Amino acid sequence: MNVEQDAAGGAVVAGLVAAGVSVAYGRVEVVRDAAISLRAAEVTALVGPNGSGKSTLLRTLARLQQPRAGTLTLGAGAGGGVDGFALTARQFARRVALMTQGRPTPSGLTVRDVVEFGRYPHRGRWGRPDPGGAEAVDRALALTGVAPFAGRGVEHLSGGQLQRVWLASCLAQDTGVLLLDEPTTYLDLRYQIELLDLIRDLADDHGIAVGVVLHDLDQAAAVADRVALLHEGRIVREGTPGDVLTPERLSDVYGIRVDVDTDPSTGRLRTRAVGRHHTRNEGLHRSS
Repeated sequence: MNVEQDAAGGAVVAGLVAAGVSVAYGRVEVVRDAAISLRAAEVTALVGPNGSGKSTLLRTLARLQQPRAGTLTLGAGAGGGVDGFALTARQFARRVALMTQGRPTPSGLTVRDVVEFGRYPHRGRWGRPDPGGAEAVDRALALTGVAPFAGRGVEHLSGGQLQRVWLASCLAQDTGVLLLDEPTTYLDLRYQIELLDLIRDLADDHGIAVGVVLHDLDQAAAVADRVALLHEGRIVREGTPGDVLTPERLSDVYGIRVDVDTDPSTGRLRTRAVGRHHTRNEGLHRSS
């Protein structure tokens, strides 16, 4: 699943590298000179305050947003890569899949119907057959755990189930790069954790390069190999969660005191934003 074909039919290494990316809405520049690498078999989380540019940057990596400047290279490895902005839409969709926020719930379609949407880049024109399409759909249904209700109408699914179906549709594209924009939004705790586990599995077991926008810093620390912290349109730091998610840097970017420690049960980073009432309670505890 993580191996693509170049124009000559040869295999290229999955991955995505962006450099010097700037994006503007009119005269307002919302992403400034961003550079980021999404590596095969790794999860990279984009985090930052509202309006920091993380979703805009992700949409630009997916070519839904036109950049003012910058380069996008796919399959970057020892043998070089392909210019992502020079590919046709169909060629690009065979390499990169995007799961956006707030997709509508289609009516009158089964789960399998929706997952089959992901095969559109492979079908070709004039209704030509899609070799391997049925197998790719079956694999995507199985990976996301929605195969048992493949024949059910999607309008009868829960929010968590529907989110998995949309993810299965992206996986059916059979790409080496997967981009997800706030995939845990509106999900309850169970479905959030299950989706994050699945994202981790896609990188570990299937070699996919995953880029995901997350608001929850603890989720980012738990699922990501690398974290890119954005502020006012710039990537202020990119690296391992321990390198990026420091109390000083987070407090500066979010404009509020953020404490960081290690969860003794998991060994992972844990963050806590401290408001006025937290501070008052801490003072009461100390005085007692």
